[in-house]
Amino acid sequence: MAHADGGEAGDDILAMRGITKTFPGVNALQDVNLTVRRGEIHAICGENGAGKSTLMKVLSGVYPHGSYQGDISFDGEPCRFAGIGDSEARGIVIIHQELALCPQLSIAENIFLGNEQTSGRRRFFGKGLVDWNRTNHEAARLLERVGLPENPVTPIADLGVGKQQLVEIAKALSKRVRLLILDEPTAALNDEDSAHLLDLVRGLRDEGITAVIISHKLNEVLAIADRVSILRDGRMIGTLDPSAEDVTEDRIISGMVGRDLEHRFPPREPAVGEEVLRVEDWTVHSPTQHDRVVVAGAGLTLRRGEIVGLAGLMGAGRTELAMSLFGRSYGTGISGRLYKDGREIQARSVREAIRHGIAYATEDRKRYGLNLIEDIKRNVSAAGLPRLARRGFVDGNEEYRVAEGYRREMNIKAPDVARETGKLSGGNQQKVVLSKWIFTDPDVLILDEPTRGIDVGAKFEIYTIINRLADEGKAILLISSELPELIGMCDRVYTMAAGRITGEVARADATQERLMHLMTKDKEGERVP
Repeated sequence: MAHADGGEAGDDILAMRGITKTFPGVNALQDVNLTVRRGEIHAICGENGAGKSTLMKVLSGVYPHGSYQGDISFDGEPCRFAGIGDSEARGIVIIHQELALCPQLSIAENIFLGNEQTSGRRRFFGKGLVDWNRTNHEAARLLERVGLPENPVTPIADLGVGKQQLVEIAKALSKRVRLLILDEPTAALNDEDSAHLLDLVRGLRDEGITAVIISHKLNEVLAIADRVSILRDGRMIGTLDPSAEDVTEDRIISGMVGRDLEHRFPPREPAVGEEVLRVEDWTVHSPTQHDRVVVAGAGLTLRRGEIVGLAGLMGAGRTELAMSLFGRSYGTGISGRLYKDGREIQARSVREAIRHGIAYATEDRKRYGLNLIEDIKRNVSAAGLPRLARRGFVDGNEEYRVAEGYRREMNIKAPDVARETGKLSGGNQQKVVLSKWIFTDPDVLILDEPTRGIDVGAKFEIYTIINRLADEGKAILLISSELPELIGMCDRVYTMAAGRITGEVARADATQERLMHLMTKDKEGERVP
């Protein structure tokens, strides 16, 4: 891998040296060096959790100076950004994957939000009044520059996500951007919108604007990037120059994924039984943009005693698929067929899904999986209260007995089940989430990122619990952003990209490279080498 320090000295507009950023229990960045040359498009690649977005948040001041170690130089001058306003004042603008637009405001209002175009004549609390003619005129000029033929007074809510991306770029241009950071800019776009956005970025480069792009779409990376830097586990692996080297998707992937899988997963001899769940032609539309398809014609099967993985990059539609199957708790315009034990079922609510023996453990346990101010006992019983009811009343003694049984069985580290759940570690909170859903006695258990944010020891315990559930005959769908986790735990792995199932790989054939190929496919039917 060339240029392990992130690039050779030259006409660099940006230099980041020795960047180290830690969170409680997590070393997100470790001694990262990155240089970006003036007027180039510089791509940053890496798996989910590699540290890409964290590095850009350090650069843009989202994580202010003092919260990390290392030095940043921009245009040859040291920078110590206390916030995002400081970096924007220097011409560094970041556009996050989750767009920061106000849907109820107009395009023009969004473009100049916080940077209002004022008359300068009449004063109100020390500020000029907004000059709406100037605001709309300047917004129209910027929209023309980014190739978006929309009226500046159009509400953002009336635009699709592709057009919203262009509004974000127009907003950046209004701030006299010199270094534009794009975090997964095409993740939610169709092919046409993606091509238009990439052409726009090329045009901005030709105008002298430097760009840093974070992307999982390796075909796009190779098509647009002047250089490619690769992060893995918070460390800079190196920087490749496609114009000077034979850079392929395989080479980038090998830099992204090389990890040791040994001794991280408990042994298991699978005993796979009959099919318990079948999903056919499952299609889901966005609940806020009804014309946008987030899951397109997905199909999969689960068997008793089987752990099936679901792999995909951010925005692939994994969680959306899982939640839509679980009582249609996500999405609109849902179509397709769902079969349980060979019989078609309707699970149009969470209650119906639970009644049919389907459970879903969310990826966001703190927000949706647990009531953090309640005790362990109440959290364990929350999804299965009908099993504890006697003549319409919950049997408190039985509730305590059940929760205490799970505390011991799952090795939840707490003195008793009266312990407030929010005071538990992440790993123990995840055990409470699993206990809650196991108590409903499901046949199918969908686990969405069950080991996210927990330490290695707790992960091994969670893996052991998952294996035990499979040995008991449960069918498990395991969603994970960690490819080693899927390879180490699953009997089969489905891959998703752009809302579609792009492949099915048996455990014996599963490698990180093969899964990454399938996860980065953009077009249905594209063959894997």
